Amino acid sequence: MDVYFFIIAVIGFVSMSISWITHLFNKIYISYPIIFLLMGMALYSIFDTLPMASPLNAEKFTVHFTEIVVVIALMGTGLRLDRSFNIKNWRIPLLLVTVTMGISIAVLTAIGHFWLGWGLATAILLGAVLAPTDPVLAADVQVGPPNEKKEGNVKFSLTAEAGLNDGMAFPFVWLAIGLLMATQTGEGFLTNWILKDVLYRLGTGILLGFLGGKLITYLYFHLVEKHKAFTVREGLVGLSTALLVYGVTELFHGYGFIAVFIAAITIRNYEMDHEYHKTLHAFIDQVERILIAILLVLFGGSIVDGILGHLTLPLVIIALAFIFLIRPLSGLCALAPLKTPFKEKLVISFLGIKGVGSFFYLSFAFEKASFPHKEELWSLISCIVLISIVLHGIVAAALIQKTK
Repeated sequence: MDVYFFIIAVIGFVSMSISWITHLFNKIYISYPIIFLLMGMALYSIFDTLPMASPLNAEKFTVHFTEIVVVIALMGTGLRLDRSFNIKNWRIPLLLVTVTMGISIAVLTAIGHFWLGWGLATAILLGAVLAPTDPVLAADVQVGPPNEKKEGNVKFSLTAEAGLNDGMAFPFVWLAIGLLMATQTGEGFLTNWILKDVLYRLGTGILLGFLGGKLITYLYFHLVEKHKAFTVREGLVGLSTALLVYGVTELFHGYGFIAVFIAAITIRNYEMDHEYHKTLHAFIDQVERILIAILLVLFGGSIVDGILGHLTLPLVIIALAFIFLIRPLSGLCALAPLKTPFKEKLVISFLGIKGVGSFFYLSFAFEKASFPHKEELWSLISCIVLISIVLHGIVAAALIQKTK
């Protein structure tokens, strides 16, 4: 069998199946990622000629493929949001990305360092990688297309949290990298981390994302309407914007992920009821779903390839504790002061879905520095993502329905 053409055929089949699988599973309220995960496991179990899917054997590919998927997902996430950005409207997601993520990182760091006996840098990396809610696999619990007018507190909060995550997570990934390098070289790193990895990178991401969003609204909303040039309003502008803003921001050593999300909500906040928002979102949503499906097939293949092979009983306990205790309790702590109904708080706290973002952060950190316990980390993260896909994929829709 010619493996290259077989891979092309598989990609074509997966891409073509997106629409009908999504439609079918929306009717029975089960998340479609489960099917593509199973599809990947089946394909890799049957055809042993397929290339190795485990990130342990394809580190460069894992970094860059997950990177592109997250970039596109962040643009789609920002374009979905119907609430204008202000502190009052966004108070729940802002609490989730500060208090909830802060508690999660601290608890996971303590578990990794004191219980597992890992070095502090590796333990911090564990917390930073797992704390964010995923903007990719969380799509099924997020709000629908722009101006659908059906979003509630739960879906809006999870959507906005998924977009804002990186402003909190990435600095801690760099903290872990800096601490590991400092233990090897003996050089100080804390001042550089605060000034560069927190203040500069975050500030640059916010600024360039805002400027990029403003430029797009000027070119494709203001100028187009002024000169009646409606023919240039195509959906691919959303995808192009995501890639342009991300690339430019990274060239300036800012956080490209946060820049893309800021650009998306800047665009979205321009004439909220404008029909062009739907066009932008529709195109990027289709691209996003194709990439998600392919990635899930590869994740299924990595399970067959043995990515879970380094799981131990303590790691399984941590995975279950994180899904059922750490994330839900840290979410409830963050939302405790609010008058939001307790049922909504509980669902928001429980549905902190993990996925592609965690894969990216982990592979990114491994590319930058030689962390110990590499295999154990991949097995633990993969186990948590697997549980999240299956568990949240089955119960999420029903839980959200109960809050309405």
